[in-house]
Amino acid sequence: MANHKSALKRNRQNQKARLRNRSNRTRVKTAIKAIEAAIGEQSVEKAQAALKAAIPVIDKAAVKGAYHKKNASRKVSRLTKRVNAFVSGTPAAA
Repeated sequence: MANHKSALKRNRQNQKARLRNRSNRTRVKTAIKAIEAAIGEQSVEKAQAALKAAIPVIDKAAVKGAYHKKNASRKVSRLTKRVNAFVSGTPAAA
């Protein structure tokens, strides 16, 4: 346990940041699960709508620091690729 005043403050700051990042990461996971559920239901409209809703959530998590910018970009790219493959009817999408 920290004893110095500055270390105690840093612990408090880290706890707040941890909760904030955890909340943002959970939001991203939920958005991704919505896309996967739409693909599982074979619903093109739902999948596209879920992707459109998920992209800003992922980008915001990156801006807030929960994810690295390139990690967020990779997630968006892979999800977009997956939804587009599903829409075009490629069997590898599901």
